[in-house]
Amino acid sequence: MKTRRWDFVSAHAEVFGIQRICRVLQVSRSGYCGWLAGAKARRERQAADHSLLVEIREIHTEHKGTYGVRRIHVELCGFGHTINRKRVERLMRRHGIEGRHLRRRKRTTVPDRHAPPAPDLVQRNFSARQLNEKWCGDITYVQVGGTWLYLACVIDICSRRLLGWSMATHMRTELVIDRPEYGCDDPRRPRGRGDLPRGEGLAINVSLVPAFRVIEEFWSTCRAEGAGQRVGGW
Repeated sequence: MKTRRWDFVSAHAEVFGIQRICRVLQVSRSGYCGWLAGAKARRERQAADHSLLVEIREIHTEHKGTYGVRRIHVELCGFGHTINRKRVERLMRRHGIEGRHLRRRKRTTVPDRHAPPAPDLVQRNFSARQLNEKWCGDITYVQVGGTWLYLACVIDICSRRLLGWSMATHMRTELVIDRPEYGCDDPRRPRGRGDLPRGEGLAINVSLVPAFRVIEEFWSTCRAEGAGQRVGGW
C-alpha cells in the first residue's frame, strides 16, 4: 500500500511539492526519501528477477512442464546460482508456473491377512501353449467426473482375448462374480473339467481380485468351472 503512495508522491512532486503531498497522504517525508534511496536496489532486484524468470521458464519448458519448485531450484543451483527456494516459489507463483502433479491413485488391493493363501499354480510363468490353460484377472479403476469406477476383467493368457468384464462403483463381491461365467460360454472352452486333476488342461485363474479379500463365492465359482486359483501379481 505504501509503495503506491510513494509512487504517487514521486509522480506529482513537481506540481504539488513533496511536503504537501506527504501531509495530505499522512506519510512521512523521511519515509519517502528512504524509498527514493532504495530505488536503485529495487531496479537491480527487478532486473535480476526478470533474468531468473527467463531461466525458470526455459527449465520448465525443457522438461515439458513437469518440473515444480523443488526440481527447478535444484537445476538453478546446478547452474551456479546461489538462490533461496522461496524466491523461486514466489516468481513461479506470481507468473502462474507450476509443475505437473501425479494423479491421485486409488488403492484396490488390500490383502486379508487372516485368509489362507491360495496355491501358486503358475510359478510366475505367464505364458501358455493352448487356450484355457491359464486365465488372468485384475481390478483397475477409472476416475469419471468426481467418482471412481472399478473394472474387473479376465483374459486368456494364450490368446490375450478378453473373456469377461464387470464394472461398478464399488469393490464388493458382486463386482467379481457379477458375471460368474467370465467366458465360460466360450465354445472353445473345454467343458466338464471340474473333476480333472491339476496339470491336465485345467484352466487356472490368476487373479488379484480376491487379494483384497478372499471371497468364498469367488472360490465357489472357480471350483464350479474347474479352475484352480493362484493369487499374486505379474
